[in-house]
Amino acid sequence: MVTAVSNSTSSAAATVATSSASAQAQQDRFLTLLVAQMKNQDPLNPMDNSQITTQMAQLSTVSGIEKLNATLDASTKAQAFQSVNMIGHNILAPGSSLNLSGGQAVAGVELPGAADTVQINISDANGALVKTINLGKQNQGVVPFKWDGTTDSGQVAPDGGYTFSVVGSLAGKSVAPVGLSVGLVQSVLMDQAGPALSVQGMGLVDLSQVRQIL
Repeated sequence: MVTAVSNSTSSAAATVATSSASAQAQQDRFLTLLVAQMKNQDPLNPMDNSQITTQMAQLSTVSGIEKLNATLDASTKAQAFQSVNMIGHNILAPGSSLNLSGGQAVAGVELPGAADTVQINISDANGALVKTINLGKQNQGVVPFKWDGTTDSGQVAPDGGYTFSVVGSLAGKSVAPVGLSVGLVQSVLMDQAGPALSVQGMGLVDLSQVRQIL
């Protein structure tokens, strides 16, 4: 994984360096032409200073856009390389699904701030509440949790798909925790917006939505 990230970083740096050289070459050509134009201008009809300023501003804009595009392109390539390294790994991303397998299920909660109480409510495919898990007091950030498959009535829940919701409070006031589902990254798709992960049971997940790699 380290090698792939290192290679992507080097590729990104090379792309930006190439762009910088190209932009510099454009500036050099422009200045050469400008000096020649000024030397050969008609003394009775000299160039207007505003024209020179406008031309230089246009060059600066074009060069800036070229550098920006190259930087964005390099960044996208680096993200793509890093995304490929996630294939075969489980991730935590916003969701409400929970898969119980072999009497074990893992998911998570993202808290925007500290909370005095955090409660997980797990429901079956029919929407019936089967388990309540109290996580107690938690700090801001991502908090993974596990479910051993036992229900509130003491029975063992069958393996399969479940859903969960999260509620929390601080000093008696409700907070807004976000449920995080676990999914296996199967592949990486590229589009104009950048890389997206194809995650089992979750569909396409934008790279920015990944909260943790398990």
